[in-house]
Amino acid sequence: MIEPSVWSKLHGAATHFPIALMIISALCDGVSFFSNDAGLRRSYRFTGTLTIVLGALGSYAAVLTGLVMTKGQIWGHATLLHHHQFIWPAFALMTGLATWRSVSSTEPSRKAAAIYLVLLILSAGLVSGAGYWGGELLNQG
Repeated sequence: MIEPSVWSKLHGAATHFPIALMIISALCDGVSFFSNDAGLRRSYRFTGTLTIVLGALGSYAAVLTGLVMTKGQIWGHATLLHHHQFIWPAFALMTGLATWRSVSSTEPSRKAAAIYLVLLILSAGLVSGAGYWGGELLNQG
C-alpha cells in the first residue's frame, strides 16, 4: 500500500501541468483569435490545441490522485468543497474543449472560435480557482 503522503505529493505534481497548460492554451487561442496574420493564427491555434489536449490528459492523473487522497469524496466540506466546486466544472470543460479541438479538423467560424475562447477562459479561471483552494487545503494541513 502506498503511504498517504506519497499520494499528496503525486497529486501536487500532477496538478501543476494541467493548470499551466490550460492557461497557456487560453493565451495562445486568444492571440490566434485576435491575429490578422493567417500563419500566426494557425501556429498559435496549433499550440493551443496541443496544450489543451495535453492538459486535459494530465488532468486525469490529478483527478485520480485527488480521489485517492480524499478516499473517493466527490464534494467534501469546507475548503475541500470549495476546491471541488471549482475543479469538477473545470475538469468537465477541459475534457470537452480538448475533445472539441481533437475532432475539429477545420478552422472554426469566427462565432465558434469566440464561443470556444470564452469557454476556455472560463475553464482557465475555474482551474485557477481550484488551484487556489487546493493551496488553502495545504495551508490547513
